[in-house]
Amino acid sequence: MASAISLLLLPSPSPRPLPRGGASGLLCCPRRHRVLLPSPGLVRAPHRLLAAAPPPRASNNNDNSGAVEAPDRLVAAVAYLYPFLDGAHHGRFLLAQFPFFSDLLRPLGPAARLFHSSPLTPFLLFLTLYFAVVRNQRAFSRFVRFNAMQAVVLDVLLIFPDLLAQSFAPSGGVGFEIFQSMESTVFLFLLVCLVYGGGACLLGKTPRLPIVADAAERQKHLNGLLVLAANRCLSM
Repeated sequence: MASAISLLLLPSPSPRPLPRGGASGLLCCPRRHRVLLPSPGLVRAPHRLLAAAPPPRASNNNDNSGAVEAPDRLVAAVAYLYPFLDGAHHGRFLLAQFPFFSDLLRPLGPAARLFHSSPLTPFLLFLTLYFAVVRNQRAFSRFVRFNAMQAVVLDVLLIFPDLLAQSFAPSGGVGFEIFQSMESTVFLFLLVCLVYGGGACLLGKTPRLPIVADAAERQKHLNGLLVLAANRCLSM
């Protein structure tokens, strides 16, 4: 009896906390996952990210085929026919030696006959190409005007082989062979300029002819050469 009373008078032991995990953890509510939010100083606004992006670099190639319309391509390509037809006489030795060049250029026969139909035709075409195309910024794009100016400069440069042919025309010997080689070189250069320039224009690309392109960009320094070209057209 006394032992039972002593047991009742003893303080009851405090309950122990349940350990985390284990089987008792199944009866507890699951813990919520914490969402880690970045500090306000690290969050950048979308417009700041767009502003920090570097601007796109301009392409270094000359492919602008998506921006050039079909009429501009055709006009720019046709412009290269003018210097070729004006200097086609430099290929008389090459055409006589290699007849397949004549067959290759046979489709240009009607244009050549029309070009040489009158002594004033080259001069009138020169004035039209320079004043109506090159200097006409409202009607034609820069693509057309630049290629037309290259054609004009190429025709102006024909002054030098023409003067050489008039002053140095040997009838035989080594000098005549050198003269033939020079004439054939001029004709082949004109042919390459026609194929390369016209083909690039039809593809919508801007061709840059050697020597000619730099002079075409500095067209303000060509007034004297343009006068010589006009005199050359009138004297033919």
